[in-house]
Amino acid sequence: MADRYQRLTASGPGAFVARRLGLPRPETLRRHEPGGPVAVGPVVLGGADGGRARQPLRKVLDAIGVPVLDPTAERGDPPGALVFDATGIGASADLAALHAFFHPRVRALAPCGRLVVVGTPPERAGTPGAAAAQRALEGFVRSAGKELRRGATAHLLHVTPGAEDAVESTLRFVLSPRSAYVSGQVLRIEGAGGVPVPGDWERPLAGRVALVTGASRGIGAVVAETLARDGAHVVCLDVPGQSEALRAVAARCGGGALELDVTAPEAPGTLAARLRAEHGGVDVVVHNAGITRDRTLGRMDADRWNAVMAVNLTSVERMTEELLAGEAPVLRDGGRVVCTSSISGIAGNVGQTNYAASKAGLIGLVRALAPLTADRGITVNAVAPGFIETRMTAAVPLFVREAGRRMNSLAQGGQPVDVAEAVAFLASPGSAGVSGQVLRVCGQALLGA
Repeated sequence: MADRYQRLTASGPGAFVARRLGLPRPETLRRHEPGGPVAVGPVVLGGADGGRARQPLRKVLDAIGVPVLDPTAERGDPPGALVFDATGIGASADLAALHAFFHPRVRALAPCGRLVVVGTPPERAGTPGAAAAQRALEGFVRSAGKELRRGATAHLLHVTPGAEDAVESTLRFVLSPRSAYVSGQVLRIEGAGGVPVPGDWERPLAGRVALVTGASRGIGAVVAETLARDGAHVVCLDVPGQSEALRAVAARCGGGALELDVTAPEAPGTLAARLRAEHGGVDVVVHNAGITRDRTLGRMDADRWNAVMAVNLTSVERMTEELLAGEAPVLRDGGRVVCTSSISGIAGNVGQTNYAASKAGLIGLVRALAPLTADRGITVNAVAPGFIETRMTAAVPLFVREAGRRMNSLAQGGQPVDVAEAVAFLASPGSAGVSGQVLRVCGQALLGA
């Protein structure tokens, strides 16, 4: 749905009025275009003394082909990103290095630029003082994300010791327009022991089979199209009642359509049998199917509660269990599972006790499954969309809709492609070091953490 306020404030008269009244002026976000550059300009790379990530970061930036500037270099074009290795920060006094690096440069950051801090998970920092200093990085990045303007975003990467060589996929994502609607978030990168490097970063899923549930429309349809763009053969799944729309999406993707009610008792077995028979298995599973049946708790009948739980959570549990079962599981080694959660599952929402419970349940499932599948190289993650411009949000009352759009650091709603890009990042073979995590795609919404 068109954001008329954003279009108004992008015009000359509208921009003048917004400035005079102190109103937000949403930037038109730069989103990924095939073949486009990763960063919007040169990257300034700095770091605290004793850091272990600076050279690996430089290696990745060189591989990407991004011009890298030393912090001592003379100022030139506005930097497209400011990247700081904070792994050497071992005490609170060392945090002054953050200020020294970012203070003179942050206001020169290009529109839709990136602020990236690389640190150590606090529990791996070694001493209480180092843990405190590393935990401080999160407060810094979240606050910086709320201060940035003109579509710029901030990211914190927690890189465990030994995982420096697994950072490329994540760094590419956070620097690029693929992360346009992600800000103020923390991503943890674990040691992955020989992370696969895609032969073509534009088509990292070439030769892989992906399943997307709820694929007939909205976010699911765009996820299917995005995974196909990245090279996957996509199996699009939805209920029989969405047959026509489902087949249209499958045709656009060059994939297949599977009509199936995910809540049916036989659904997991039917799905597993079809994937095995037609594709020999599956590499990427995106659990996107979901419904809402909103009512405040005192007015919610059991049918509304049970319907939401059955689709949003129980079906995911049953299908995932089936795809992982047996000596020759349908989900192949090195596979990826991505669940669509929601910020409602993190912060809650009025009238959505059923929906929020189901989406929070997915987060619990992801965190429990991740260590159980690690020995097979399988990652399990979730995306948590915020206010995304879909037909569902278009039906929200005007003032509630406007509040949803503006109550984030980017002062606008996201697009379905923003969620799809996050899913594609987590589905990439290069993202083997990211598992058991929840990536919020919300423009750094003011609700929740």
